[in-house]
Amino acid sequence: MVELTLPKNSKVKQGKRHKARAGAKKVREFKVYRYDPETGENPRWDTYELDLSTCGPMVLDALIAIKNDMDSTLTFRRSCREGVCGSCAMNIGGRNTLACTKGIDELSGNGAITVSPLPHQPVLKDLVPDLTNFTAQYAAIQPYLQTVTPEPDGEWRQSPEERAKLDGLYECILCACCSTSCPSYWWNADRFMGPAALLQAYRWINDSRDEMQGERLDALEDPFKLYRCHTIMNCAQVCPKGLNPAKAIAEIKKAMVERKL
Repeated sequence: MVELTLPKNSKVKQGKRHKARAGAKKVREFKVYRYDPETGENPRWDTYELDLSTCGPMVLDALIAIKNDMDSTLTFRRSCREGVCGSCAMNIGGRNTLACTKGIDELSGNGAITVSPLPHQPVLKDLVPDLTNFTAQYAAIQPYLQTVTPEPDGEWRQSPEERAKLDGLYECILCACCSTSCPSYWWNADRFMGPAALLQAYRWINDSRDEMQGERLDALEDPFKLYRCHTIMNCAQVCPKGLNPAKAIAEIKKAMVERKL
């Protein structure tokens, strides 16, 4: 785990002058977490003063402008810029979210906007966390259709009612905002599966086409994998897709009980 240190004198960097878009010039400070393991130096905060009239409205737009015009060494993940891939998940203003869908104007006040990597994960560089454990847990729940019935000639069919049971589950983009906001995951990430993986597990447990519900529940029947969830609800509060992993976890616990009755 990388230890965060706050230097007394953060370096303030100013961007290149651009022809401003229509409207008054508005400068906002961005306080960005910086860490490069190859230098051997402690992590630090760098502060950048950015004219918001020279970039788009989202925090990701600001980060791209900072990288393009002020500091090319700044490192972060991004891809779709549409809230679909989950690559740009980070902690902005103290809350896990997607940089591409977080509007700068949503961050009230005139103070510096803090941007740091997803919390309680090893940091590879700057805003890039190491999600090796997170992705391994997703793979462990076997996120694909499993059946014993011979494959039909056409497709595996579902009624509209059966399909509706997957709403609120399949939309997960695996951004890791929920798991990295969960105190239980902070304390037991090596054994607790975490909100994201368990929501995905319930997506397949609840799928009428899947025929391995018993085996899936067996795999989660463990004091740590499932039952470390204490319904703190951080996961539901930060999910950028508006999903409720805590509810899915509760449904798995309910299914555990029902199959024993």
